[in-house]
Amino acid sequence: MEFVNHDLTPERQFSEIIYEERPVLNAQGVSVDGLHAVWIALDNQAQLNSYTTESVKEIILAFRRASVDRAAVAVVFTGTGDRAFCTGGNTEEYSEYYAGRPHEYRQYMRLFNDMVSAILSCDKPVINRVNGMRIGGGQEIGMACDFSLASDLARFGQAGPKHGSAPDGGSTDFLHLYVGWGESMASCVLCDPWSAHEALRLRLVNDIFPVLRVNDDFVPNPLVVTDRYLDEWGKIVHGKPKTGQDLADGKELLKSGTIDFSLLDAGVDAMVTKILYTMPDCTIKTIESVRKKKLEHWDKNKESNRAWLSLNMMTEAKAGFQAFHRGSREVGREVDYIDLRCRLASGELWGDELIEAVSPQFRSDA
Repeated sequence: MEFVNHDLTPERQFSEIIYEERPVLNAQGVSVDGLHAVWIALDNQAQLNSYTTESVKEIILAFRRASVDRAAVAVVFTGTGDRAFCTGGNTEEYSEYYAGRPHEYRQYMRLFNDMVSAILSCDKPVINRVNGMRIGGGQEIGMACDFSLASDLARFGQAGPKHGSAPDGGSTDFLHLYVGWGESMASCVLCDPWSAHEALRLRLVNDIFPVLRVNDDFVPNPLVVTDRYLDEWGKIVHGKPKTGQDLADGKELLKSGTIDFSLLDAGVDAMVTKILYTMPDCTIKTIESVRKKKLEHWDKNKESNRAWLSLNMMTEAKAGFQAFHRGSREVGREVDYIDLRCRLASGELWGDELIEAVSPQFRSDA
């Protein structure tokens, strides 16, 4: 039978992401003829798989292509390399082009919103394969997915209030649905990252897998406490960062090993296999029904958030993104928060003079 092609851009070749079809395995581990999984991967390792304007466009089109692929059982959304799934928007682009240009950023945010909506409206189940950091906007597009399977070296969290933004690209809509009100508020405001073990405890992810191999054995993340115990206040500690000599020893162990994603990828394959053994229409209807909880918040807030985030490019976002991108490890990448608050409290107006005064690359005492 000759089918109608519903792909919006059937001839398009992707340049900033990787789009590929991978085998689907049956219960006996044999590849199924005529079916596949679509893998969509951010491919900007030099900038921790942050998304540029162009890659946002490609992600939208990639999810649309996968959505109408009759032979696709599921979509796996991931990043290349072993450092990051995605760390959010490209800070170079934010700092050097969008900062101070709210109308341009408003157009960019239209694309960003469409990217999140493309994930939430995909006609296939979407699995986020978290191969490293899932921070900021990366956390947001990850939570838009239906399932999350992660490396146990991955880290999760927000960065907005630390760098001049608000996590209004999905986290203020989705995070409480995963981890509850209190943990969501703390993460969005304080920006303290979670280890993969903490993310699993909080049910942010479905499962985690060790990826560090030392002497041919897989070793759990050596930088965090992987066993549960009660601290001096009776609170369960699990996945918290190690400190002192334990942390130093963990770093040495991490350096001595190699990264191997075979267990994570086997977990992804196993989930796709489980999806294979379900009725396709019943499965996507179930997923769409569960997604409604996310969409209830997302559709209500995305346009007003887009407008605010655009205007914020004239003030705190301009200061924060330029400080991060133009700063350095030596002088710092964050504004002087106390000085900024004092200047605003005294009535100083926003402008380049104020931004330079609180930015690390301009401060004489940096």
